[in-house]
Amino acid sequence: MAWSRPIAIAAVAAVAGSAAAQSAQKVTGPVATYWMSAQTQSGFGMMGAGGGQPDRGAMMRMMMGGGQGPQHALILQLGSSQKPQGAAEADHLPPAGLRAGAKLPLVTPVNQPAQPVDDTPSLPREYQKPRGRMLIFWGCGERARPNQPVVIDFAKVAAGQMPAGFQAATRGLGGAPMQPPSPGRNATYGEWPNPETRAAVPGNGSLVGEHTVQGSYSPPIRFSLAQDQDFLSPLNLVTNAPTGGGAVQLGWNAVPNATGYFATVIGGAEETVVLWTSAEVQASAFAAPDYLPPAEAAKLVASKALLSPQTTTCAVPKEVVDAAPHALVQLVAYGPEANFIHPPRPSDPKVAWNKEWQVKVRYRSATGGMLGMAAPNMATAADDGAPPEAGQQPKQDKGRKAIMRGLGGALGGALGVPTPGF
Repeated sequence: MAWSRPIAIAAVAAVAGSAAAQSAQKVTGPVATYWMSAQTQSGFGMMGAGGGQPDRGAMMRMMMGGGQGPQHALILQLGSSQKPQGAAEADHLPPAGLRAGAKLPLVTPVNQPAQPVDDTPSLPREYQKPRGRMLIFWGCGERARPNQPVVIDFAKVAAGQMPAGFQAATRGLGGAPMQPPSPGRNATYGEWPNPETRAAVPGNGSLVGEHTVQGSYSPPIRFSLAQDQDFLSPLNLVTNAPTGGGAVQLGWNAVPNATGYFATVIGGAEETVVLWTSAEVQASAFAAPDYLPPAEAAKLVASKALLSPQTTTCAVPKEVVDAAPHALVQLVAYGPEANFIHPPRPSDPKVAWNKEWQVKVRYRSATGGMLGMAAPNMATAADDGAPPEAGQQPKQDKGRKAIMRGLGGALGGALGVPTPGF
């Protein structure tokens, strides 16, 4: 109709004017920023905290007696622009349902005096020239896609020869890394767990309820988490078995509120290291972040770097399985966030918004195991289920230890550095 265009123009102008007024509003702070990183872990984690190294303790528990029930882990980080008058002290007072104690001390790291550093290049005494290679695969399916794998020859890399596809194979999933509070970004910083207090959060601990953070360098912080803001539900591999075509079919339970899934495999044989990711785009298995903002996860799902929240199956290609008879698989469900800011933004743009504090709670759930072996039994193909004879080691334990020795030998042989502990 003839009058619709003027009304639309007026509406757009009104919205633009409101946005401009808000952008002109004076905003200060926050004085304090508080992050809670909540993880649910079942099976064992292929990567340690922050990624990069296998969790050997969890591996040994799997080898000696199978899996363990879901566990909860919590990292608390408080940063402030204020410095305390005296000692830096802060505590998180959690709800009783967390079952981790009446208070969680947020300890400020002590700066250690700088030690003289010898910058002379040196190699470990046991070091040998790298002589192995790395094979990089990506994408779900019975068979690997064309032009896979990317092959990285460690001896050539050590000599300065970078293979075709090396840059693409080592890049991350994309997006800016998250920036939690830290000693370098804040005038005063406190964290839990810490060397003084390492109390664990039990598997039945809950985040639901009232939370208070108080200290000598932060304004009081109070917020409440609802039932749908608790730890994510456990993630479990309900299928982890070879297919008739030689691939390994992975299947898992859907985790409520998950924003996307990401699977990785690391394994090898002799002097070959094999990496695989579930991404449809080429990316490094070591580059997956621990946590992802929901908006970033949505972008990665759209680009097929992450599996969608509706996806619950993925096949590890036959070529990966053939190249890595000793392999670990990890599956991560990225979760939502809970964000709080105090005080709320004034509706009047003429009133300054002086933020005292803001809180971010982020979530993930993860699981892991031996590729192609259903936990907790993890029996080898040769295991017929018969009880061991007197004085003999159970066949399952032999199979587990063989896998760990094979994986450790592949990593150490390829890189030229022994891998103790396997």
